Amino acid sequence: MKTLKRIGLILLTIFIIIQFFRPPKNQSATILPVDIANLYGPMPADVTAILKRSCTDCHSNNTVYPWYNIQPAAWLLDYDVRAGKRKLNFSEYGNYPINYQYKKLEDCMRVINDNYMPLDMYLWIHKDAKLSEAEKQKVRDWCNAIRAGMKQKYPAGSLKTPEDED
Repeated sequence: MKTLKRIGLILLTIFIIIQFFRPPKNQSATILPVDIANLYGPMPADVTAILKRSCTDCHSNNTVYPWYNIQPAAWLLDYDVRAGKRKLNFSEYGNYPINYQYKKLEDCMRVINDNYMPLDMYLWIHKDAKLSEAEKQKVRDWCNAIRAGMKQKYPAGSLKTPEDED
């Protein structure tokens, strides 16, 4: 019994100590000029609500942290947010080349259609993030509207990516 108490005390001490080694939070107080809402706005209120509820925790510079943001779970959360932002960051969308922006809108529609996003792991705890068919259609319509505007504004060749050449 002494050994179990000692192990428990050691584990508790480690748990408390690792709370002091936290990754920086992904929270920004400002909306950047390159945010997708500023570039292709005004964004419809319903689309804004859908993206905020289901996408922007991982795909923007402003994560709303859940109750389980304690170590070691915070490290996994940080990893997932950084990975999501590497794939797509709505807060810095205007920093992408125009062909990449165009392609990313297509990718958004694809991952939503294929039920790849939001990730199942995210939906386990964030049940309200699951998209209905009507919400998926609203996001698709919004993406298609932006893509149509891009086609009118930019020369056709500027919207192609190297993958399109294959």
